[in-house]
Amino acid sequence: MTGLATVLFLGASLAIASPQAGSAGRTAQSARGNHHLGGPRGVVRSSQDFPIEGVMVQLISQKNSIRTTVYSNQLGQYEFPKLDAGQYTLRTPRPLEFRRYLKEAVPIDGATKLGDIVLERVSDSEFLPPTPDILSQISDAEWLYNLPGTGQEKKIFANVCGTGCHTYQMAFRSRFDERSWRLILKRMLGYGGRILVEPRDEAQPRNDLEDQEILVKWLSRVRGPEAQDAPFKVFPRPQGPATRAIITEYELPWLGVHVHDVNADPQGNMWFSINRSPFIGKLDPRTGKIASYRTPRTEGKHPGGHWIQVEKDGTVWYSETWAQNLIRFDPRAEKFHLMNTGVQGNMALSLTDGTIWRTAKGKINRFDRETGKPVEQYPMTKINNTYGNFISWDGRYFGGGNRDPEFDGVVLFDRVTKEVKEVPSPSGVAAPSRGSFDPDGNIWAGGRGGVLLKYDRKTGVASEYAAPTPYNTFYETRADKNGEVWAGEMRAGKIARFNPRTYQWIEYALPEPYSFDWQTYVDNSTDPVTVWYGDQYGYIVRIQPLE
Repeated sequence: MTGLATVLFLGASLAIASPQAGSAGRTAQSARGNHHLGGPRGVVRSSQDFPIEGVMVQLISQKNSIRTTVYSNQLGQYEFPKLDAGQYTLRTPRPLEFRRYLKEAVPIDGATKLGDIVLERVSDSEFLPPTPDILSQISDAEWLYNLPGTGQEKKIFANVCGTGCHTYQMAFRSRFDERSWRLILKRMLGYGGRILVEPRDEAQPRNDLEDQEILVKWLSRVRGPEAQDAPFKVFPRPQGPATRAIITEYELPWLGVHVHDVNADPQGNMWFSINRSPFIGKLDPRTGKIASYRTPRTEGKHPGGHWIQVEKDGTVWYSETWAQNLIRFDPRAEKFHLMNTGVQGNMALSLTDGTIWRTAKGKINRFDRETGKPVEQYPMTKINNTYGNFISWDGRYFGGGNRDPEFDGVVLFDRVTKEVKEVPSPSGVAAPSRGSFDPDGNIWAGGRGGVLLKYDRKTGVASEYAAPTPYNTFYETRADKNGEVWAGEMRAGKIARFNPRTYQWIEYALPEPYSFDWQTYVDNSTDPVTVWYGDQYGYIVRIQPLE
């Protein structure tokens, strides 16, 4: 266990609770606009002496490596929340069209006035040279936007590779001939479960094989042995509301871990599952300390967790992917109770009555909390299995997202009337995955096809909403207490905030050029809400919008 010291902000409480658990006495102070935060502040300007909006400015604690990021406003001004006194590294993590700024051992104590950050452009052109430094800052969406190819070729690549567990950097910075690309795709697409241990059992549909052939030809052309990178056109920097947020990154003290889900207990600790390692973890944001708890081994099965959720009493539930176990963990006694369910991945826990749900083999199932066996089953007619499984805030409705080629849509189950509705997506290619219910009982699912899919329970209408950034994919989505919807833009390095009433999107750019957000957690006890996710690349991220 490695200890880290927390980053303080606004003097606000970090206690976290579910909407059902209530938030009396735990509401954080509201901060409007990016000023009066009380921490270090300064100005970002160009070498031509004009202010630059939307530059990410970051302070890294030399004591614990916690990274805090804010954005410059229209006047080039930025201000941090209050930070612990000490030495920090000051830098611009993704300046893209500007050269990097880095200053070590900067003393911070309260509202420290920092010297101006003066940035020099990388190029006089709007197109950036494909240098190693520029390439390391490019998001997957920007890579795909800049590569030659037809819309069909790029969409097939996003459909086939956009749901994977690594960035496009691994593919697009490589150069292989057609034979080699064919072998790579066979290995990556023909073996399941991320660990590439054994081939898939099921035969691939004909249309999948046709798409793969198009993909092999395209990759051989644009990433062949003789392919060269042209200058890059990058997407615009954040502006306006997208600059009014604080990003805090807690890097985990282990190498090679792959965080999957995060969820909070009643004390505000963030619990997280590790996808390919035999333990779960806990982050205390107040102290920054991280603890780990080793899952008992299942003989003959690869270790690794997936879904995780915490009950009102602090009991932690999570699932193992390859062992197909449902696990109940008592953190007070540090006691595990393993139950084999025969199904993988995502489950759904109702915080109102403690029931556990998941689709499997053409049925909606409720699982026994002691044995992990189905005790209630309700048949579906079009869907065999949903990848996403979730329960409404009042515990009445079960929902799930299905991305099977034979049926692209969501399922809704009413626990009172026992009615099952299977709702197709409008486009047929939304590829809905994980999601949640909003306060009105509507389903929202993140679509790997690049959209957020909504099913309005009252009108019976399904709708799709695409984010402003192209070539993006969503893995899941989470609605907050105000009805706004949050989701990680997996390929764009952003967290999306969508207001269904105004159709407004706010995209918060992240310090890293990716956002491998498998499961968002929204803390509804703060005002504005606070959003968390665990990035696959080994750190926990907190997004605090200031309005």
